[in-house]
Amino acid sequence: MYTLQGVTKQYTRGKSTVHALAGVDLTIEDGGRLVIQGPTGGGKSTLLQMLGGLDRPTAGSVELDGVDLAKLSEAKLTKVRAENIGFVFQSFNLIPTLTAQENVETALVPLGVKTSERRRRAAEALDSVGLGERLAHLPSEMSGGQQQRVAIARALVKQPKVLLADEPTGNLDESMRDEIMEVLETLWKEHGLTFIMVTHDSAIARRAPRLATIRKGKVTITENAAA
Repeated sequence: MYTLQGVTKQYTRGKSTVHALAGVDLTIEDGGRLVIQGPTGGGKSTLLQMLGGLDRPTAGSVELDGVDLAKLSEAKLTKVRAENIGFVFQSFNLIPTLTAQENVETALVPLGVKTSERRRRAAEALDSVGLGERLAHLPSEMSGGQQQRVAIARALVKQPKVLLADEPTGNLDESMRDEIMEVLETLWKEHGLTFIMVTHDSAIARRAPRLATIRKGKVTITENAAA
């Protein structure tokens, strides 16, 4: 479970101070699904970075299962990310010279998983997102939707507790957007993940059981019983 208390984040730009987050209090239950939405520059990605341990707050606490990520050493924080948190980004972030299977395997290298086991788990992860026949393909040989499926497989192959997605459908057309969302929603249910996603797309936001709207660093939570 995530528990955020009084989380603020300030950036200095020249002589001015930008308040990206302004005293955020938030609880996200294990297995929950939350969509974060708001205007550009409102603090969406900053909040996701806090949840993923990619950045530290100026003040406040970001606890995952009772451990304050903000107080961990870099080595321990890297370990938490490697073992417990999967990331999916808008730009896919695949290595162009590696095959789909090799790209997925990269998530297991920091965990010390043996080569044969990496290959087996990567193949299974790709099969779970409908790419069982694309293991040997390079990113340049796949569509945008297929590349995002590889990125999702890479995020899930290490069997994380948390999946964080930053605009994962932002580079896709509407039909492919819906396909990727169906993949993500299915995997969330099947794996019991805590799934947190940033989006600017209101159609996606309406599908979520819980919506965090962030404006000028302030968060408002809306429950959607129909989702």
